[in-house]
Parts: sequence; structure tokens; C-alpha cells
Amino acid sequence: MNSPRSADPQEQAALNPLLALGRYGQSVWLDYIRRSLITEGELKRLIEEDGLKGVTSNPAIFEKAITGSNDYAGELERLHRRTGGDPKATYETLAIRDIQDAADLLRPIYERTAGRDGYVSLEVSPHLAHDVDGTLKEARRLWQAIGRDNAMIKVPATAGGIPAIRQLVSEGINVNVTLLFAQEVYEKVAEAYIQGLETRSSRGADLGGVASVASFFVSRIDTSIDEIVARGLKTASAAERILLQGLLGRVAIANAKLAYQRYREIFQTPRWQTLAGGGAQTQRLLWASTSTKNPSYRDVLYVEELIGPDTINTIPPATLDAFRDHGRVRSSLEEDVEAASDTMKALARAGISMKQVTDQLLEDGVRKFVEPFDKLLASVDRRCRTIDAARIDRQSYSLPVDLLSELGAMTKEWQSKDGVRRLWARDASLWTGADEASWLGWLGATEELIENAAQLGRFAEEAKAEKLSHALLLGMGGSSLCPEVLKETFGLIDGYPELHVLDSTDPAQVRDTERRLDVARTLFIVSSKSGTTLEPNIFKSYFFQQAVEALGPDRAADRFIAITDPGSKLQQIAESEGFRRIYPGVPGIGGRYSALSNFGMVPAAVMGLDIEELLERAEVMVHACASCVPAGENPGAVLGMIMGVLGRRGRDKVTLILSPRIHDLGAWLEQLIAESTGKQGRGLIPVDQERLGSPEVYGDDRLFIYIRLESGADAVQDAGVAALEKAGKPVVRISLGSPYDLGEEFFRWEFATAVAGSILGINPFDQPDVEASKAETRKLTEEYERTGSLPREGPLFEEGGIRLFTDARNAEELNGAVGRERSLAAYLRAHLGRLRPGDYLALLAYLPMNPRHEELLQEARHAVRDRKRVATCLGFGPRFLHSTGQAYKGGPPSGVFVQVTCEDAEDLPVPGHRYTFGVVKAAQARGDFQVLAERGRRALRVHLGPDVESGLEAINAAVREALK
Repeated sequence: MNSPRSADPQEQAALNPLLALGRYGQSVWLDYIRRSLITEGELKRLIEEDGLKGVTSNPAIFEKAITGSNDYAGELERLHRRTGGDPKATYETLAIRDIQDAADLLRPIYERTAGRDGYVSLEVSPHLAHDVDGTLKEARRLWQAIGRDNAMIKVPATAGGIPAIRQLVSEGINVNVTLLFAQEVYEKVAEAYIQGLETRSSRGADLGGVASVASFFVSRIDTSIDEIVARGLKTASAAERILLQGLLGRVAIANAKLAYQRYREIFQTPRWQTLAGGGAQTQRLLWASTSTKNPSYRDVLYVEELIGPDTINTIPPATLDAFRDHGRVRSSLEEDVEAASDTMKALARAGISMKQVTDQLLEDGVRKFVEPFDKLLASVDRRCRTIDAARIDRQSYSLPVDLLSELGAMTKEWQSKDGVRRLWARDASLWTGADEASWLGWLGATEELIENAAQLGRFAEEAKAEKLSHALLLGMGGSSLCPEVLKETFGLIDGYPELHVLDSTDPAQVRDTERRLDVARTLFIVSSKSGTTLEPNIFKSYFFQQAVEALGPDRAADRFIAITDPGSKLQQIAESEGFRRIYPGVPGIGGRYSALSNFGMVPAAVMGLDIEELLERAEVMVHACASCVPAGENPGAVLGMIMGVLGRRGRDKVTLILSPRIHDLGAWLEQLIAESTGKQGRGLIPVDQERLGSPEVYGDDRLFIYIRLESGADAVQDAGVAALEKAGKPVVRISLGSPYDLGEEFFRWEFATAVAGSILGINPFDQPDVEASKAETRKLTEEYERTGSLPREGPLFEEGGIRLFTDARNAEELNGAVGRERSLAAYLRAHLGRLRPGDYLALLAYLPMNPRHEELLQEARHAVRDRKRVATCLGFGPRFLHSTGQAYKGGPPSGVFVQVTCEDAEDLPVPGHRYTFGVVKAAQARGDFQVLAERGRRALRVHLGPDVESGLEAINAAVREALK
């Protein structure tokens, strides 16, 4: 968090948008609290550097802090005994101390503003939302226990809460009124506040010491309205479409603007002026739920559009950091008030009842408070009973002494330079000072998507109700790998469509995928961030034609949904062709960081996963990696520092060992690590699916990471990893209690990769060498479209139907090494002979990806690994182009590459094009090889005939001969 440090307040405000809000009369509060926020000095810095003036809390935040950190570990056992095992009493004791400590830090603001700001809020149990007497009793008890006059008690704006608000105000207890959605309810809340003050005034009590805020929950309104609009657009006429589209993303802000106008009217009446004369202060409007839930909207929309005097915006950390980074400040709250009124009228004309929407939101809001509150108490009870380390602490490491010392030094460096805070603050200077700040949207993605989880769940229920048998995801790289992990881990869930993933242009694989489907009962998910990626576009063309044949032209589009960034070419196609749904990506999230966005969660919902549970697990890790957590206790930062430190020391082969059920997580990690770090001649090379060997087959370039599923551990892996540790190899262990803990791993590794990128001195969010292969492929496919053929090639050598190809430089080296012994084994011996300690072998197979082919390729890689003592990688093309391909071309020049291609036994047309799937695959392989050659890589292409299995067996025989 690199906030401005100029001594001039005006200059600071000009540099920091958060400070500039104060010029417009708006106070910034933080919607977040936990122990380390206070003890590590983060809250103090926010007050001093960002002008923070208050804090709000909620049970969900406390639950994540208790579950995902050791903030409270020291107190839990003692409190458990003292409270007799009552989890609610234990929680309240912990929370009240945090509230007190935060209130003390904010006390100077409270005094300087004469009680206008400087507050910290704690809520009554949400189970009391409809219980007037219960709310009063608990609010009084909490108020007394906190013992700070700059505290506020949160009470919901329910029918049972409003009378309690009136009474509490009359008793001089500060109240934060929550869960406000409707203007009509706000008027009742304001009336309750005024009546409370009038009662207090009638007793001659002081009015100036009582404060209240009315918290309008903003973004949830748009989430709800937008869903209704999306349903209406399906059957709307042209005129109705215009009306409905004009409501998207506008109702929440319009509602808030009109509520603010009502606020000004209420607190200017003669009735109010009488109270103001006695020292009463207005009940300010507080904008809550201001993180953006819809990726199509600007991530700071609900801050920028609600700026006005006498208001508060309570902002969650990720949105706070985003606004500091790129927020635009203007007096927006009183702009276009007439247009806001028109929006609400248009809502009514569209047949959408705002009352029904807000009533439902209030009901849902109470439920959304109850569920995390119960989860919080269960977490407290579990932690107290086990008195163990936090669940998130299931990460440990064993390093040689010299590396342990370097890690300690790096941890101190990261702590001293505020590395974790600066990462959350989107400080590009932590990396290369380029565009890194624009690609950190993943930091806040989970919180935003949790709000939309119910919508995704409803769509999944639609698919289930229609008895769709299959769902086919058409995508590449970041669009396909997370769904593939979830499909491989969870399998078929009863009653829901079986998820398949197609990420290969190999015609046999496309055809095999098609044969597995009942096209008439399949939902097709076209997933492409840019909307211009070649593979998903031709997949869509092919399967749309199949759907038309199976369902007819009028019904085909209803079986297609799109996941893509707003405004992309794919969105335009999906809209024009009438796709059933379009789910937006977040422009500020790169593909490989998009697992916890719609790209990962829409397919997860369709296949029947509890995505709210998956996202909640991820949120635990988000809190464990928060900006206020010291670097040495931050699981993502620690993992990233280990990878970065060891990578700089030459241990750049990150060797992944995964329990069998979660084995496919390795494919996702391959892309994340390789594409993020492999550039500028440096980086980390992930090694996945390499069979665990004895310690002596490994060189000194390895870092082993064992991700163990407790419910599905493998005894052979356990023994092998123990042997590695005993031999002094660097090993990181991560333990998952449940497959749903994959949610934690997605965020842990994204965070760790960003940290490692900083240590390696690269931009972990770009992929400069991926485009090179795409450009070469494009040239070749365009030539085929013009001429009907690809350029002719001359083989270096041919034997038994297997041909070898390479570029002139590699050919000269290999021919020189082979001499007169011209054979397949001799060329492979010469090529593999170029492997040196610290190098790695990569087998790049542009072949149908099936178990038999993989088995034969694995046999070859392990023969080389065991004989040459080098790391080995195996990838199927073209999918690895969107994954490890970046590191192979842009990373360290330590790779020796064997590309394997084949003649296609069958081919498939691409509708609308002269080229076929087979031609596209061949062009991709050639383009890939050409760029490897241009980068000076040691590369050889082995081309097989149409009998791929026999060809691979011949290669394996030649490899065995070459290694003798």
C-alpha cells in the first residue's frame, strides 16, 4: 500500500483519491476488522495515510480470521475454559477486544470531528433480527461491554429492528442501522431515530453524544435487478429490450441518489431543526455493499458514483485498494437526480416491483448474516475443542540450512519493504513498474462472486431440471484448466450434466469428444476471455453446426452459453445468435488467474458443485493472505518466497507431487507457474505427472511440493516424500482436508506466484512469447486459406515411416554429432546427449490425448529422467501452448525439446473455412517449433504416421537404444 507521504494535505489529496473524498464531505470507513489489522499497524497506517475515519465489522470477517489465521490462537484455549465452552461468549470476548482497540486508535478522529466520525461497529446476533426485546437486551449488553462512546451497535432495519433502534437511540446508544434497501424503509428508520432523540430530549438528556448511520446496501440491488432483466430480455420485444437494457447497472445508484435527496429533506425540516438546536447530529447515510459484483461494471463503480457531502462509504479492502489505485473523484451523488427518478419509473414500466425486490433482499440479507454467524460460532467451537493451529497452517517446509537462511533474509526483506501490503495495494513497482496494477482483479474476485453464487446455482438447477446429460466446455488454457481440475476431482454429480472439456484441435480428439455426447441433451459452454482465441472459436463453429442438426436452427442457440470479457467479439456473436446466457469475465483478471471467477465457477455450478462452499474456502485463504498478515505468517507469501528464493539459486524445477484424486490440479499449476514466471530468460519450470523416484535420480535443481489430500492420501507418495526430506531435498508440504479445499489452493497459488514473480524480477501477469506462436500459426492458416496447402518441408532423416525435422542450426549440430551412424536411435542419442545438469527435457506431443499415448510418452520421459538425472516435462499440444509454452520459449534456456507430431487418420472440417482441424493442429505445431528455433532452443520434431501407437512404441525402442 504505497500511499502518498507528502506533508502537504492538498498535495496528498491530489495524489490519493481516498483522501480526496474528504474534500467532498464523504468519510471513508473500512468494512473489515481482525486482530492483526490492529497489531501489525495496518489500521494506524490507513488512518494516517488514507484518511480512514471508521470501521465496520461482521461475523463473516471474524469467521475467516479465526479459521484462516492464528490471530486469536493464544486466547482461544484460555477463553474456552473461562466461558465454560460457550462459543458465543468466546467470540464476543475476542470481538469486543478488537472493537475496543480499533476504537482507541480512532478516538482522536472522534474527538477532532466532535463525534461525527471515528466509530467502530459491532452487530447484535442476526438471530434476533425480528426480536425487539432480544435485540434491546443484547445491544445494551454489548454497549456496556465495549465501554467506548465511539462504538456503534449494528441493528437491522427489519420490522423488529426499527422499534429497537428508536429505543436504543433514546437511551443514548449509538446505532448503525444495517440492511437498508428500500427508500420507504429508510424513512421509517429516520423517523425512529428522530423519535428516539425526541424522547431523549423530553427527558433533558444530552443529544450531541448520540450518533447513528443508516447503511444502504447498494450493489446487491443491481445484482438482483440485473438477474430479473436478463430473464426478461429472453422474450422481450425490440422496444422492451431497449427499456430493460437501460436498467442494467443503474437501479442501485438511482435508488441511493433518491434516498439521499430524501435524507436532505428530512433533516432540513423545522422538526429536525429543533433537535439540531439541542446539539443533535443528522443520521448520515452510509453506503455499504460497495464492492462491484458484476465484472462488466467498473470495479469502483459504487464508490465513484455515490460521492457527496454528509455521507459515508464503508469499503472492503480490495475495493479500497482499487479506488486508491485508479478511483476518480467528483461530486457525483447529486448529479442527474432527475435521471435517477426516470430510472425508477422505467423500472415500474418494465413490470419490476422495487418493493418485491427490496423485501426479498432484506429477507436474504438476514439469512446471509445468520449463516456466517452460525459458521463463526462453529469455527470458534471447533478451534477451542481441538486447540490446534489454524486450518490454513497445513503448509510446512523442509529446506537445507543455507536455503533456510536465505528464506529468512527474504522474509525480513519483504516485511521491511511492506511487500504484502504493496501487493494488495496494486503497487506495480513491486514487480517491473509496467502494467501489473491492471491485472490484480483476482485479489477481490471471491468476495464479489460469492454474492452471485445463488444466481449460478439457479442456472445449474435449470440445466438439471431440463435433464441435460452433458456439458461441454470449449476453451483453452485459463478458460479450460480450472474446470478440468474440478471435473477430474469431483467427477459426475448425480442429476447434473456430466462436464467434458475440449482443449485440443486434434481431429481424433474432437471426434472422440463428440462421440461421448448426446448433442441434443448437451449444454455448450464457449469460454474465451478475449473472444478472439482461435480454438474456442472453431470449436463453437463445429458444435453449433452439430446442435443445429440435432435440435433445429431455432433451438440450437438455447444450448449455448458464453463466458467472455465485456465487449469481446464472442459477446457480440453470442448476442447476435441468441445464446442462452452470457457470463462476463473481469477485464482486470488474466486467464490463468481466473479460476475463482466466472471462468471457473460457471462450469463448476453447471456440473453441480456447491460453488458457495468452494468460494468460502477460497475466502479463508484470502483472509490468511491479507495485507495485515506478516510476511512470515502469510501462507501465500511464504510459498512464493520459497519458490522465488530457490528459483534464484537454480532450483527452478518446481516438481509437483499430488494425491491421486487431485492429480489434475498439477495441470492448472503448470500454466500458472510457467506462464507467469517464464520470461526474459528466467523463471520456474513446473514438473507435473513425473513418477516419484528415489532421491538419487534428482539433481540439485529441484524444489518438491507435495499437495496431499488427507482423505485420499497415497502411502507410496508419503514414503517417497519422506525419503526426499531425509535425503536433504527441499520439500514443501500442503495438506487438504477436503476436495473443496481446492478453493483455498487456487488463491494460495495465485498469490504465491505473484510473490515469486516479484522476487524473480519479472511481470507475472503478461505472456509476451505466447503471441509469437499464435502469429506464426495465423500466417500458416491464412496461407492454407489462400492456397489450400501448407508450405512443403524437407525431413532431416527418415526411418520406418518416422521422419525427423528441425531448423538449420539444430540440424548442423545433430548431423555433426551423429556422424556416419544415421539412424533414429543415433539422432535421439545425439539430441538427448545435449542434456546437461540443470537442464530439462520436454516432450511436446501434438497427438490425440488418451491413456495409451500418455502411457507410452511417460515411459520415454522416465527412461530419460532416470538415465540423465534431469527434470522431464510432458505436454499435449496445442493445449500446452496456452500453458507451459511461454516458459519453454521465454524462460531459462535450459530446455531440450522433442516435438512429436503425426499424420491424422481422420480429419474434420471447420465450418466456414477451407482449413480443417488437422490443418490447424499442424500449423500450430509448426508455428510452435519455429518460435522455439528462433529462440535458439535445442529442438527436434519427430513426425509419426497415422498409426500413432506403433510410432510411439518405435520411439521408445529408439530411446532405450539411445540411452545405452
